[in-house]
Amino acid sequence: MENAKKIWVKTVSLPHPSLKNNTADADRLMQELKKELKTESVYIDFNLLKKLPDYIRQLNYNVSSVLFKEMDNWVVLGIKSLDDPKPFLGLSVDLGTTTVVIRIIDLLTTKTVSETSFNNPQIEIAPDILARIHFADTNNGLKTINRLIIDELNNQISKLCDPEDIYLISLAGNTAMTHLFMGLNPHWIIREPYIPVINNPGVLKASDLGLIVNPSARILIFPNIGSYFGGDLIAGILFSGLHKKEETAILVDVGTNAEVVLGNKNWLIACAGAAGPALEGGVTRMGMMAGPGVIDRFSINPKTGEFNIHTINNLKPKGICGSGLIDLAAHLFISGMIDIRGKFVPSICGDKLKEKDGIKYLIVVPSVESSAGDDLIISQVDIDSLIRSKAAMYTILETITMMVGMTPLDIPMFYVAGTFGAFINPKSAISIGMLPDLPIDKYLAIGNSSLEGATIALTSTEYMEEIIKIRDSITYIELNVNQEFMNRFSAAKFLPHTNKSLFPSVICHS
Repeated sequence: MENAKKIWVKTVSLPHPSLKNNTADADRLMQELKKELKTESVYIDFNLLKKLPDYIRQLNYNVSSVLFKEMDNWVVLGIKSLDDPKPFLGLSVDLGTTTVVIRIIDLLTTKTVSETSFNNPQIEIAPDILARIHFADTNNGLKTINRLIIDELNNQISKLCDPEDIYLISLAGNTAMTHLFMGLNPHWIIREPYIPVINNPGVLKASDLGLIVNPSARILIFPNIGSYFGGDLIAGILFSGLHKKEETAILVDVGTNAEVVLGNKNWLIACAGAAGPALEGGVTRMGMMAGPGVIDRFSINPKTGEFNIHTINNLKPKGICGSGLIDLAAHLFISGMIDIRGKFVPSICGDKLKEKDGIKYLIVVPSVESSAGDDLIISQVDIDSLIRSKAAMYTILETITMMVGMTPLDIPMFYVAGTFGAFINPKSAISIGMLPDLPIDKYLAIGNSSLEGATIALTSTEYMEEIIKIRDSITYIELNVNQEFMNRFSAAKFLPHTNKSLFPSVICHS
């Protein structure tokens, strides 16, 4: 195995005890591991220490150990023989606001054993982070919202494996989600000057957080930088390799917030802003998370004006997700059904345009074609909200690049992470001025970079220090107090932008 020397599992042969060698069992194991690891700092977790004498004799002193690092100390968490069918397992967690993804890996082979995703149970408290933080301030609120995620993680883990086999956990999430997971009060995260309880939780005992896994198991919680730039993006940087590249590149992850990092192997600069909910499809009445029957792609036939709709699993449409919403807005603009302000153009919309209580709306899917038998619509209010979000997205990119003497058009490679990156059509995003007008081949979707980064940390001992180096190399810009951001934001609230020269490829109906 290429990474055999660097995995968290180490195998050593211990000298048998005798009257001439009466070293204590623990010292005997630690001495051999110190030689293997080339370190002077190894200790044994107390839960394992209580069982150690029987274990090493059963193994005839040929011991395979799983370890982890706490600061500069190596800690032994479990031992067994190499031919023991019971595996040493690791768990990586992408702790999303809406969706949680977990992956079980074999720490010896570093292969994936199983994986699943589920809705974050805190949604039952509130779909958005702000409301969850306010709930945490209520009587017993923090304990309640913390137990929701801990209990569901324990439930899902038990479905995938024997929890006793999990020795290492790596978790990446945004700053607020990490706080709620740890049971830390997030009250000051959302209040100026936006201060978290902790930025670098480090390695903790999993049992201290209520996780039902091996009693000796440790959990690495990815560090965050600031209130709106979390460990999920640190994990994304680790996975993308942005911090090792010669050329300057940019990484964008859109979820609850739009989080952006720009840089190369010499420097990294990062910021985050509230551009996420609208881009997840959360601004329109028919907006919903991706799933069967949800519109994920949309186009308009330029000759007939007919709406072409694609749904997940090709079922009758019941709503629209973020990628579909961006497609919809782009094609409404290109076809001339909305103008540069995002306002409906009645002469082109025709009988699809209706009005109720003084608010115009467009019928995207008539009731006879929808799964629920109701019209699926997008209103003027919905479009206005989407334009604010797309303007925030572009302005974040414009602000961060201009801080280092660049423009968005100067970026040689553009990594787009998460569900946003996996499903979005970059051409549509460019058409509404959400993403810069770069050649399509400069956009690279890298999937769930938060989960992948969390997984990487479990596959090699070399990544612990790398995670800290990434964190320490980032300069974080707080956009909430950035006046230049607000000035540019106003200019971006048009389709695709007030400065049309920034989007030369976008041709709309005249």
